[in-house]
Amino acid sequence: MLCQECRRRPATVHVTRITDGQRTEANLCESCARELGEVNILTEPQLSLQNLLASLLAHEVGKADRPAVMGDRCTQCGLSYAEFAKTGRLGCGHCYSQFETRLEPLLRRIHGASVHTGKIPARTGGTPRREDELSALRRELDGCVRREDFERAAEIRDRIRNLERPPGEG
Repeated sequence: MLCQECRRRPATVHVTRITDGQRTEANLCESCARELGEVNILTEPQLSLQNLLASLLAHEVGKADRPAVMGDRCTQCGLSYAEFAKTGRLGCGHCYSQFETRLEPLLRRIHGASVHTGKIPARTGGTPRREDELSALRRELDGCVRREDFERAAEIRDRIRNLERPPGEG
């Protein structure tokens, strides 16, 4: 497929824009995409965790000139929450507790939980793995019920029932 702009080079970038509810698509070559300002990813080929966090936080920090609140600066390293929002990097281990109330919703949005539960090695199998899966399914079920996604909740409920059955019972 050729670039829709220059019609000479192969199209390697697909651009989808939604403006005022109208969806437009374009297939462009890298050169035309750069000229039209459509290609940030080509100039920054790797998406870093810091960039991801900073982009998730950008709307929260810059949307209003809120007065400073207690805990906006880490008492150990001096990092401000606004600086964390720009870089996506915390300054020290104490920052986690200092910014806890603001980090928890972010962690829930990214990971689905604010507590690290870890993983169980495949070779352990058996009860720990089953209990871990049951726990994850129960959390997912709670979320489905809160969102009123009852079809998905019923599927999860059935999976939980199957896992709770004693081995050998059919």
